[in-house]
Amino acid sequence: MSERAEEKVAENIIGGSSTGSVKIANDVVATIAGLAATEIEGIAGMSGGIAGGIAELLGRKNLTKGVKVEVGESEVAIDVYIIVEYGSIIPQVAQKVQDKVKNAVESMTGLTAKFINIHIQGVTFPQGHPASEKIED
Repeated sequence: MSERAEEKVAENIIGGSSTGSVKIANDVVATIAGLAATEIEGIAGMSGGIAGGIAELLGRKNLTKGVKVEVGESEVAIDVYIIVEYGSIIPQVAQKVQDKVKNAVESMTGLTAKFINIHIQGVTFPQGHPASEKIED
């Protein structure tokens, strides 16, 4: 089984009781984090990250793209790879993403978001902006 396939199968057991246990797959946490991140103003899209090679803008079809999750027994560490819109104040956008992802993951899963690392992979320019046009010598 490939490493990526093993990641998808990995599960987290949240508490146990006499009636059973609750298991949350890593992809569920990644989807929650990805959806929360894309709701922030100033986010142009998600990036595949360093391992994904060339950064690509993604729609809402694959919300786990651009999100890496490591789940422990009761804590989670999340890496979010984003592309911001030109003109956005990057530290403010990153802080809003951290807050939104933390609140969403903690409220929906009961896990404690220990680390939420934001990786700015690029900046997009509006159509017609001089920087968005190909520069020719």
